[in-house]
Amino acid sequence: MKNKKRIALAAITLLGVMALQTAAFAEETTEHAAKESAKEAAKDAEELKVLTEVTLNEVAHSIFYAPQYVAIENGYFEEEGIDLTLVTGFGADKVMTALLSGEADIGFMGSEASIYTYSGGAADAPVNFAQLTQRAGNFLVAREEMPEFAWKDLVGEEVLGGRKGGMPEMVFEYILRRNGIDPSEVKIDQSIDFGSTAAAFSSGKGTYTVEFEPSATILEQEGAGYVVASLGTDSGYVPYTAYCAKTGYLEAHPEVIQAFTNALQKGMDYVNTHTPEEIAEVIRPQFKETDPETITAIVTRYYEQDTWKKDLIFEQDSFELLQDILQEAGELEERMPYEKLVNTKFAEQAAK
Repeated sequence: MKNKKRIALAAITLLGVMALQTAAFAEETTEHAAKESAKEAAKDAEELKVLTEVTLNEVAHSIFYAPQYVAIENGYFEEEGIDLTLVTGFGADKVMTALLSGEADIGFMGSEASIYTYSGGAADAPVNFAQLTQRAGNFLVAREEMPEFAWKDLVGEEVLGGRKGGMPEMVFEYILRRNGIDPSEVKIDQSIDFGSTAAAFSSGKGTYTVEFEPSATILEQEGAGYVVASLGTDSGYVPYTAYCAKTGYLEAHPEVIQAFTNALQKGMDYVNTHTPEEIAEVIRPQFKETDPETITAIVTRYYEQDTWKKDLIFEQDSFELLQDILQEAGELEERMPYEKLVNTKFAEQAAK
């Protein structure tokens, strides 16, 4: 009789334990299912998230701006909630026109354009909020190889310099002055837009031409010219290109500007922590007409001359240097206030 009671008690105990285990398992399964459901819901919400449309008008489509294309190709703008439309304006004047007319939300060009616009009394003046490049991105191309080239060799020669008042032309003149040459001693042709100078040079115009990439390398590959000097190396650190938006847009959409700047900073971080070969591979889709070896060669050229900043902060010293260049070129009579034309808070936040 006692044995039967013991067996019954053991059975009850076993059933209790099994019931507890079953309940625990059921609870664990439910909890796991809930977590998976939450993950799926979050994923669905992410996919359904509406991106903010932003139109960016760039002055030119050049490997010179590699960090921007890294940000595009690596999806950094989407990560920051931006659906970016990229338009090439082919000239700072055209980019500024698109920005002022509202066709573009953000303009990317030489920051001299914003100074000209502000000095002209624009009501909703564009403000620079991020600086991308810290050196000139163009090169002096000659018709023959000149391993012993010196800037004094340009005296009396015809040079295709680009549009009057544009950064390529003004930095070129700045270098001449730094080497003791008055620009008037050189026959500088300013009648040809910088996007057309390579074609003009190939057709026989000029003894030298100032070219961006890939035009400089293409001229070499075609045997039509030879790079004899880097304006980026010989001019030193210059705030060559920056992003700007109208004052009203910055005030109305600070979260968009911050997200845009965050994405750019990720692109800057990438180019500063990866090899030219890796950078070239990422931006290849942006330059489908250029072979991979050429892209790598151009990226390497820019990489080795320290073209890209570590951050996007447009410092006041750089702004004042830019105004020095403008005044020396006779393009600016009165200096403009840094605090009115530059806003660093977005770049500073992105750099943290």
